[in-house]
This record gives sequence, C-alpha cells and structure tokens, in this order.
Amino acid sequence: MHEHIHRNRHGAEVREDSFLQGVKDCVPTLLGYLSIGFAAGVVGHTSGLSIVEITFMSLLIYAGSAQFILAGMVASHGSAAAMMLTVFIVNLRHLLLSAALSPYFRHLTPLKAMLIGSLLTDETFGVAMNKVAGRNHIGEQWMHGLNVTAYLHWLAATLAGAFLGQWITNPAKLGLDFALASMFIGLLVLQMASRRKWVKDLAVAVCAVVIVVGASIALSGSVAVIVATVAAATLGMAVDKWK
Repeated sequence: MHEHIHRNRHGAEVREDSFLQGVKDCVPTLLGYLSIGFAAGVVGHTSGLSIVEITFMSLLIYAGSAQFILAGMVASHGSAAAMMLTVFIVNLRHLLLSAALSPYFRHLTPLKAMLIGSLLTDETFGVAMNKVAGRNHIGEQWMHGLNVTAYLHWLAATLAGAFLGQWITNPAKLGLDFALASMFIGLLVLQMASRRKWVKDLAVAVCAVVIVVGASIALSGSVAVIVATVAAATLGMAVDKWK
C-alpha cells in the first residue's frame, strides 16, 4: 500500500490519496462542469425534454457530448434505436480512458474497479493522469472523491439549466453550444503545459486533426473521431517513447 502525505499551511498531515484530497483536486474543473452542465440542461429543455427526463439522462448517461447529441436527436425526432447506437459510438472513448487508468487499479476487485470506471469522465481522467505524473499509484479513495464531486456538480448544473432553460430560447446565441468544446480545449492546454513536451504534443495534435478530417470523408463523424483517437494515441505513445 502506497501512502503519500504532505503538510498543509498549519503543519497538519494530509494524505494525498484521501477522499477529501480527491474532492479538493476536483475543484479546478468544477467551473467547467457547472458551465457545461448548465448548457446541457438548457439545450435539453429547448429540445423538448422535461426536467425529469433531463435528470435521469444526467444520472444514467452522465456524458456531456452524448447528452448534447441526444438533445439534438430528440428535437429532430430521431428513433430510439438511432439514439442508442449514437450514444454507444460516441462513448466508446471511455474504453480507452478506462484502459489507460486500469493499470493503477489492478489490486482492486472487479466490482471496486467498476465503481471507479462507471463515473470516469474526460475531465476526471485528465486530473488523474496529471496526478500520476512522476508516480505509479492512484489512491482508490482519492479517485472516489474526484469522481463523486464531479458527478454531483454535473447533476446540479444540468438541473439548474433545465429549470432556467425556459427563459433561454436560443442557446446558440449565447454560445452555450460551444461550451463543451471550449472545456476540452482548456483541459488539453493544461495537460500539455504540465507535460512541457510542446513539440511532441503539437505534432500528435496536428496528426489527430489530419486523421479525423481524412477519416470523415469515408466514415461518419463519430467513427472518424474514434479512429483518430486510437491512431493519435498510438502515435503519441510511440513518439513519447522515442528518444
């Protein structure tokens, strides 16, 4: 068992892998959760979803990109089968996120690992990967603190958006439809800044853009993103290992 301890400004010992520390480490991302969740709630309301439906969507799907897409498909009267297939394809990236974190939780039982993976998001994954920089361990309780904090704030934000959405008839006019993309850009910049490998990271990012544009010619947008993600991640690993 690894235990990392530091002292706060009062000299008291604080475990870096505690649930409370996970909550604290989630705080920098909460503004993103609140803004994106609010936007998802507003878009969901304007597409015709009720507050109860938006609540269950946040509780059970818990994926910003999928919820934005679902709202659009509901507004265009898409079929249930098309919605389920689309959400499945869009959320396939979580397989990659979970696979990347799984080595740090091999000591856990399948049930405990599943509890961590079920609340994993792009943002908590980014925070976790920054956490393991220079070390080889992530605390189970720390991960729960990170995940649960993000989950509750997402739910609160979407509920607020669903309730206040009745006074916002055109979300695009306020730029709410770009909120999700802007948060991902911010996360990318922060992770690149923490790595300080600008040339390699920018090269991989350019390759990812080229691949997704090329793949979108023959494939759907969602599948093209998945193909580009896998290809760019593989290329990034190779470049990072290359001396």
